[in-house]
Amino acid sequence: MRELTHFIGGKHVKGTSGRFADAYQPMTGEVISRVPLASKAEMRAAVENAKAAQSAWAATNPQRRARVLMKFLEVMARENDALADLLAREHGKTIADAKGDIQRGIEVVEFACGIPHLMKGEFTEGAGPGIDIYSIRQPLGVVAGITPFNFPAMIPMWKFAPAIACGNAFILKPSERDPGVPLRMAELMIEAGLPPGILNVVNGDKEAVDAILEDPDIQAVGFVGSTPIAEYVYTKGTASGKRVQCFGGAKNHMVIMPDADMDQAVDALVGAGYGSAGERCMAVSVAVPVGKKTADELVKRLIPRTESLKIGPSTDNAADFGPLVTQAHLDKVKSYVELGVKEGAKLLVDGRGFTMQGYEKGFYMGGCLFDDVTPDMRIYKEEIFGPVLSVVRAKDYEEALALCTDHEYGNGVAIFSRDGDAARDFASRVQVGMVGINVPIPVPLAYYTFGGWKRSAFGDLNQHGPDSIRFYSKTKTITSRWPSGVKEGAEFTIPTMK
Repeated sequence: MRELTHFIGGKHVKGTSGRFADAYQPMTGEVISRVPLASKAEMRAAVENAKAAQSAWAATNPQRRARVLMKFLEVMARENDALADLLAREHGKTIADAKGDIQRGIEVVEFACGIPHLMKGEFTEGAGPGIDIYSIRQPLGVVAGITPFNFPAMIPMWKFAPAIACGNAFILKPSERDPGVPLRMAELMIEAGLPPGILNVVNGDKEAVDAILEDPDIQAVGFVGSTPIAEYVYTKGTASGKRVQCFGGAKNHMVIMPDADMDQAVDALVGAGYGSAGERCMAVSVAVPVGKKTADELVKRLIPRTESLKIGPSTDNAADFGPLVTQAHLDKVKSYVELGVKEGAKLLVDGRGFTMQGYEKGFYMGGCLFDDVTPDMRIYKEEIFGPVLSVVRAKDYEEALALCTDHEYGNGVAIFSRDGDAARDFASRVQVGMVGINVPIPVPLAYYTFGGWKRSAFGDLNQHGPDSIRFYSKTKTITSRWPSGVKEGAEFTIPTMK
C-alpha cells in the first residue's frame, strides 16, 4: 500500500495534517493507498504558491500557453494505456471505459489550444468623434476545481485546461477515492512545460473544500458532484464573493415513442443505463415508453438483455461494466433496490446477489430492472447512481414530455423516434439542459457547452466550450480618445456619442 501526496509548486509534497483516507481497488476490495487529507493551512500554502506563479503565467502570451497544452496532448498520448490502467484500478470502470474518460477530457484540452482566438476581444473604430472602444479578456488569478470520483480524468481536464489556457493558476481538489490519475496528470503538465505552481493538486475532504470556499485569493470555483453538495458549494462560494459554477445530480429520462426503432432503443438503454455501472451523471436511469404496446415490447426485450450483462473485473476486456467504487456506495445502491420493492415497483431483474468468482471481496452488483415505477416513488425522484433502470409507463406523448419536464433534475434527456416533428417539438419544449434525438447520452462535444437545468446546475455558465472561457476570464472595456488640440470644456452630463 502506497502513501499518496499532494502536488504543489511542481513537486510532490507529503501531507502534514495527520489525517488520511483509504483508497480502494474496487475489483478486489483491497486498500491500495492512503490519501492525505489537507488542512486549511496546507490549502493556504498551495494558494500562496499558485498566487506567486500566476502573474508571470498571465503575462505569457496565449500562443505560448497553447503550446504547453499541445505538448501535454503529446505526453498524454504516450501515457494513455498506463493512465487507463491506473484509472480502472482506482475507480472500477473497465479499461475501455477508462480510455473514453481520458479521451473526452483530451478533447477539451484540444479546444483550449485555440486560446489565442478564444481570448480575443472586440474593437470599434470611431465609436464617437475621435473615440475608439475595445474590449480585452484577462485571467481571474487563482481559481479552483472540486471534482468527483466518477470521471477522475475527464472532469479535471474540463476544469483545468480552459482555466490554465486563460492565464490562471489552478488548485484541483480531486475525489479522495481515486486521486491517482489527477496527480499523474499534474506531473505530465510539468513535463509539458507548465511552470511550477500553475497546476496544483491538493487532496482532501470537507475541510479542504471549505478552505477553498473561504480563501480570499481564490477567485472562482468549479464543482461537479451531488446536488446537495453542489448547492452548498454554490451558496457558500458566492457568499464569499467568488464566481461559482456547480453541477449536481441527474435523473435522465429516455422517451421511447411507438414508432421508434426498438432494436436501436434497447441497445441504447442497455448501454446508457448500465455502462460504467450507472456511475455517471449522464446515465439513463428512467425509460419512458409511450403506450402499453410500446412498454410491453420494451420490457420484454430488456429483461434478457439485463440478465445477460457481463460484469467483470476492470481488467476484463469482455466485461460490460465493472464494480462500483466503494462498499459503502454498493450498499447504498442495494438499499435503493430494496426501497423500490417496498414502494411497489416490480423488480423484474435483481442483480443484488451477483458475486464475482475469484473477486468475492470486490464491490460488484448485477443490473437491476424495475417496471411500473411511478413518479411518487423515491427510486424515481432520487439519483441512485448505480446499475438500476426504472421503466415509467406513459399513456401518450404529452405525459412523457411532462415527466421529463416536471422532474426536479434537468441534466440530460433523450427521445427515440422516427418522427421528425415529434422530435423537434420535444427538443423545443422539454425543460432539460441537454437533449438527445436518437442519441441516449447527449454529451456535447468540447466546442459546445455542457450543463443541465434546474437542480442539476447552479450558476450562469456551463462547462467547456465558449462558456468555459467566459467563466475563467473577465472582460475589460476601454474607451480611448487621443487629444486633438481642441478644447471642449468640462461636461457635467453623462457622456454620449453625439
